[in-house]
Amino acid sequence: MSTKQKVIIVGSGIGGLVCGAILAKEGYDVLVLERNKQIGGCLQIFVRDKLIFNSSVHYIGGLEKGQNLYKVFKYLDIIDQLEMHKLDDVAFDKIIFNNDEKEYHYAQGYDNFVSTLVQDFPEEEQAILKYVEAIQLACESFPLYNLQESDDYNLASEFSEIDTQTFIASLTNNIRLQNVLAGNNILYAGIGNKTPFSVHALVLNSYIESAWTFKKGSGQIAKLLAKVITNNGGEIKKRCDVLKLVDIDGKIQYAETKDGKKYTADFFISNVHPSQTMQMVESTTIRNVYKNRLKSLENSVSVFVLYISLKPNTYLHSNSNYYYFEENDAWNSIDYEESKWPLSYGLFYSICNKNPKYAESVTIMTYMKYSEVEEWQHTYNTVTTSQERGDSYAQFKENKKNKLLQTIYKKFPDIEDSIQSCYISTPLSYRDYMGTDDGSIYGVVKDYKDPIRTYISPLTKLPNLFLTGQNIKLHGILGVTISSIVCCSTLLGIKNLLQKIEDTQ
Repeated sequence: MSTKQKVIIVGSGIGGLVCGAILAKEGYDVLVLERNKQIGGCLQIFVRDKLIFNSSVHYIGGLEKGQNLYKVFKYLDIIDQLEMHKLDDVAFDKIIFNNDEKEYHYAQGYDNFVSTLVQDFPEEEQAILKYVEAIQLACESFPLYNLQESDDYNLASEFSEIDTQTFIASLTNNIRLQNVLAGNNILYAGIGNKTPFSVHALVLNSYIESAWTFKKGSGQIAKLLAKVITNNGGEIKKRCDVLKLVDIDGKIQYAETKDGKKYTADFFISNVHPSQTMQMVESTTIRNVYKNRLKSLENSVSVFVLYISLKPNTYLHSNSNYYYFEENDAWNSIDYEESKWPLSYGLFYSICNKNPKYAESVTIMTYMKYSEVEEWQHTYNTVTTSQERGDSYAQFKENKKNKLLQTIYKKFPDIEDSIQSCYISTPLSYRDYMGTDDGSIYGVVKDYKDPIRTYISPLTKLPNLFLTGQNIKLHGILGVTISSIVCCSTLLGIKNLLQKIEDTQ
């Protein structure tokens, strides 16, 4: 019988897998329980027309040697196995607007980032320099983001207590520049006059440092992390839908699944949304006021995604991502009127391994409110889903697809003749595969007016129950990885864990 302390992790999203990999590597007996048939959460991929599509994660930052995500992945022994491709050094992101022929570029490296923007806005050099300085200061003031020890897990208040839109507007009166600087806010579902500047800074910084896309899909991260878990004696069970976390004598004693099986452990980590986690917990220790607070938190918007497979060797590949805005406002896309949808989109290319000159596929993502699909909310992704949701749902998707395509053709007219087939995800798809009640893509909305309330601690009132995932401090691959380190430090000690990460470099 194993003498290792056992940890059960509920959910195999990036947070659950990173926690599992760290703890397995450090000698814990890890069991991951995943309700779906595929692990990975937002890292999941799917195959259509023999092409790999990323369901949610299209590119990541911080993977250059010595950068934060590189260090963690090096410690976990997966960095050398990742098949990545670096995006364009002078334009990893391109910001474009309707009725403006110019493309505005985000370059990698802070010097390049500044000089590239100054070419387009020569009279705004000081504003651009102040903007970059603020991003760097925000990142420096959150030590754990830089894998440095800290007693304070919260984001620095100076940058959490001002919203991104207001801060950028304070630097320049140039409306076009304001919107260019906010141009990729779909990465965190940015809300004008609400999203803290700290969120904007921490997300954008990693991409400015280095921006990478996947050669063989984002699912490779999940597979490699799973391998770390199993190679260190851990186990991952799929199709294990946890319904209960049962407290006996002030600690969680077991997780009970839908089929009635009970799994005991010394510690439990939930990668499920905190509100859903608390619905699972059967305990008098967790007060209703805490559960109600979590339940009252606003979740971020969902998305409608169009996955396009292209006819071979017909459409040129671009080594950049595109962010389009129908109007000269980077902040008005979430709260759209249905008649004006879509007001923005992000467009991401895949690489053709046989002929890198051409793209194999293109993914286009735009905001969509869950309310648009509530008519079918009582149906779920099963083998009979299409029949359950009926012709009305199929027609809804077709209409939305055509509207989005017409918007895309304004800037990318040549793509029309290269389309081979289209596949669609709606908020219902994200609800069913990511496990969020409303298909939210980035979890709890961060609000500068009350930053502490919306940054959730990994600790709970139950001493052996912890939380991880995109709702704990930060979202995105890098953000959730950092949050997972915070979670694991409750068992391993933050100083000890950070030192081990540093020692592997």
